[in-house]
Amino acid sequence: MEKIIIEKSRPGRRGYTLPKLDVGISDIQNSIPESYLRKEAANLPEIAELEVARHFGRLSHLNYNIEQGLYPLGSCTMKYNPKINETVASMSGFADLHPNSTDEMSQGALEVMYKLGEVLKEISGMQGVSLQPAAGSQGELTGILMFRAYHKHRNDTKRTKILIPNAAHGTNPASAAIAGFEIVEIDSNAEGMVDIEDLRSKIGDDVAGFMLTNPNTVGIFEKEIETIAELIRGCGGLMYMDGANLNALLGIARPGDMGFDCVHINLHKTFSTPHGGGGPGSGPVCVSERLIPYLPIPQISKDNDKYKLDFGKEHSIGRVHTFFGNFGMFIRAYTYISMHGNEALRQISENAIINSNYLRALIKHNYKIPYTEFGMHEFVISADYQKELGVSAKDIAKRLLDYGFHAPTIYFPLIVHECMLIEPTETETKENIEQFADVMNKIAQEAREKPELVTSAPLNTPIRRVDDALAARKLNVRW
Repeated sequence: MEKIIIEKSRPGRRGYTLPKLDVGISDIQNSIPESYLRKEAANLPEIAELEVARHFGRLSHLNYNIEQGLYPLGSCTMKYNPKINETVASMSGFADLHPNSTDEMSQGALEVMYKLGEVLKEISGMQGVSLQPAAGSQGELTGILMFRAYHKHRNDTKRTKILIPNAAHGTNPASAAIAGFEIVEIDSNAEGMVDIEDLRSKIGDDVAGFMLTNPNTVGIFEKEIETIAELIRGCGGLMYMDGANLNALLGIARPGDMGFDCVHINLHKTFSTPHGGGGPGSGPVCVSERLIPYLPIPQISKDNDKYKLDFGKEHSIGRVHTFFGNFGMFIRAYTYISMHGNEALRQISENAIINSNYLRALIKHNYKIPYTEFGMHEFVISADYQKELGVSAKDIAKRLLDYGFHAPTIYFPLIVHECMLIEPTETETKENIEQFADVMNKIAQEAREKPELVTSAPLNTPIRRVDDALAARKLNVRW
């Protein structure tokens, strides 16, 4: 088992060399407020430089990444990030530009942001855009805050409810609740889509809006989207689309044409910018004409060939992010979009849909398929067959690690028992998909013939299966 670095510490070893201190320690102490001074010396590891390099080198090799293999996380679109994106984003004119630079000194950056916004409006079929939100979840909150501002501006204060399908991403109800709305859950039907009759029964003049992922979280396009939009618009509500699955729609369908008033676009999913370790994400929002007055400030405007930051929006919800968003992500996304062009953007989605349906066909005989509707870019399977043998979806996910694959999303959405949500993306080759399918089928065979092998997995990782429930209850953050 890999030791943590504090366990490798030996007194007297050093991984650094510092110049001789040329000021007295008392001078340093006098310049720092007493409340900030340590009462005891920091318990830092004493490690030689070579051991530090080897330790973190080994850890980096253990870290699974998209350059290492398939990342089939459903609803997350973990596609390859082209290196040219990084090259362009690292150009000094972009990388070295200070966020407090004046408009006159930032014309190139403002132009890229303006053009990216225009492209995103075209892709989404919307009329307004803000690049500020730093993640899809913040994009959701921004959109719902604009819903609130829209109704408040119209003195329609009775609208207190947001309708959300029971298969929605968890951030949807969280965003609506933070914005001050009551959450009303809408059932899914046997085909995995919105139950129209349940929706109809919950429509009223107190509905502020409806949040929907399309394609939805089981990978199916909502065929009744026009009916849904008519119902919500008919009661005076607004339509919000969670754009997490936009990778299935590029060049094929546009949220604005479906009747949505707002959509967030995850640049780190659809347009190949890095997910990062909890960031840096980017979740711009595009809106219909009626929500433009409420967009965050500043807006980027163009006057002849000059670009500027426009703060003069009376009904804006204000800022939602420091400065103007994660600028480096804008550069990467605009590079990706510009390189592809219209036809290739559509091909991205077509290939993602083909890959997903091909993978489902390869494993459907060994796993339960809860929905037979033609899928889009991702699909769900159930480990119910394996559960009858004492093997769970979690066991299968752990066993995948032994074969060198990252596991797909498990136990989401909750409407599918023993759910596994799988999205191969368009960047995987036919051979990679077939290899993953072979392993999934082999694990299904193991579940039938040697279930204890699967339930005890992983067997060859540096750390074996841990009691994650106990770890959550008795979290040890000493080091």
